[in-house]
Amino acid sequence: MKIMPNRMDRGFEMYQQEFEDKALQVLRSGWYVLGNEVKSFENEFAQYEGAKHCVGLASGLDALWIAFRVLGIGKGDEVIVQGNTYIASVMGITINGATPIFVEPDEYNNIDASKIEEKITDRTKAILVVHLYGQASNMKPVVELAKKYDLRLVEDCAQSHGACFDGKMTGTFGDIGCFSFYPSKNLGAFGDAGAIVTNDDKIAQDVRIFRNYGSEKRYHNKVVGANSRLDELQAGLLRVRLGHLEELTKEKTSLCERYLKEITNPLIHLPKIREGATTVWHQFVIHCERRDELIQYLNEREIGTIIHYPIPPHLSEAYQYLGMKEGALPITEQYAKEVLSIPLYNGMTEEEQDFVIKCLNEFGKGEGL
Repeated sequence: MKIMPNRMDRGFEMYQQEFEDKALQVLRSGWYVLGNEVKSFENEFAQYEGAKHCVGLASGLDALWIAFRVLGIGKGDEVIVQGNTYIASVMGITINGATPIFVEPDEYNNIDASKIEEKITDRTKAILVVHLYGQASNMKPVVELAKKYDLRLVEDCAQSHGACFDGKMTGTFGDIGCFSFYPSKNLGAFGDAGAIVTNDDKIAQDVRIFRNYGSEKRYHNKVVGANSRLDELQAGLLRVRLGHLEELTKEKTSLCERYLKEITNPLIHLPKIREGATTVWHQFVIHCERRDELIQYLNEREIGTIIHYPIPPHLSEAYQYLGMKEGALPITEQYAKEVLSIPLYNGMTEEEQDFVIKCLNEFGKGEGL
């Protein structure tokens, strides 16, 4: 039995007729950019989030860098961000010329809020919180720090569609929430897509202008903007998936509850959920000190896995110019050597999960454990 780490085709097959009907409807409409599907999705996703505005964009990375651009954060400014994130989070900062200031993660794989304040300087202009793997970060102390030091607060919600902290949706705590709808996300499109949510009227309007070449009215360009528009086809398909997001999340939650209950191997450390936080289980990420052995063992049994993420941004070639060496962020670096995402996807069968659990529990057996 070959089991892939993710199966996006299964999610499509669950609602295949709805997706195909919507695609044909959009194609036959003759309107493909910034039309009624985009407007409708923006309204529906804003309502889902409990936010005043949603602005559709071309990708999650665009959401991040455009967020900092419209907030006026650039050269000479510092933005605090966790070290153990996908490099796109950091690119959102550096594309604008600002400097990322890294903070170590907590035991829940999210930013350690207790370590933020010591990193704040007179150059600090914002905090970027990443709700990693689908679990909401510890937002109460972060919001308090942002208010105390008059800092902008941006949330990277690329993996946390529908996750809450103290009953409030991720993406609505700060100035801007940035979303990716990459196909593998819980709310995934069928290509690149993203969005910003905000309760600030001016920010929403600035993003709408910026995404469309900096023009509010055609051929009247207010700023040097970008071409970052959520297209009609992706918006329409996202509307279909959004209508089923609650049931899709429930299915993933059920799968993960089974993993938490039935994976009992002491060599494998299971994810923890913070009190007050919810997770939508974008990934099921275990920690294992013998990860490379485990990967090989699972490969031999045709079970696929993914490492999210093997190289921390501060050690990547792209950010050599920051001058950070190995050992600068020991917890982040240790996590990068231990984390492993095991198979998880909508449409995963009981037989597939049985086999994954069986193999994980047998790893290292006969070694005196």
